Amino acid sequence: MKIAAVTACPSGVAHTYMSAEALQVAAKDQGYECHVETQGQIGIENRLDPQYIKDCDVVILTNDIGIKDEDRFKGKLVLRVKAGALIKQSSPILHKLAEKLGC
Repeated sequence: MKIAAVTACPSGVAHTYMSAEALQVAAKDQGYECHVETQGQIGIENRLDPQYIKDCDVVILTNDIGIKDEDRFKGKLVLRVKAGALIKQSSPILHKLAEKLGC
């Protein structure tokens, strides 16, 4: 499974980066490719490549706060998850997602 994700939280600090790291670790542990863009207090970091977005199977967006440039994901399968849920439950979330996608 190829995952594109954007994490953001209202303060743009801890949860933005903690959820990105948790998702990347869970994806690696399960053998999935995952690129995460963070939209934190210092702006957008690790901006997702348009070709990667086009090629990915799913887009995971945190829904604690509005995501900038969300129109890039039009036509893609999008899963919205709270940053706290990604921090605590990234592995089960990816497992269920993989089951639904048949990966």
